[in-house]
Amino acid sequence: MKKQTIEMPLIEQCAATQCSYNISGACNARAITVGDGNHPQCDTFVAVSNHALKSPNRAGVGACKVASCRHNDDLECTAELIQIGRHAGHADCLTFASR
Repeated sequence: MKKQTIEMPLIEQCAATQCSYNISGACNARAITVGDGNHPQCDTFVAVSNHALKSPNRAGVGACKVASCRHNDDLECTAELIQIGRHAGHADCLTFASR
């Protein structure tokens, strides 16, 4: 398999423990997508009972669709690190900051 290495902000911590990609507070997806366009929700959140224990990945932000976030530059997150947490029954990017 060919692999590509790209720079992206890492997810420092994830408190969405019901997500399949969450292993001991760390996100193990290859990359996440943030936002539905208005809200900094983690669109990669998958609620299943089995966790993705085989993945050694440390996730980064692949895309951010929240144009109102000051860290968003042309759909790319420019924050140094981000944190994901629970908000109103779903996972959100807690690093979101209004422009």
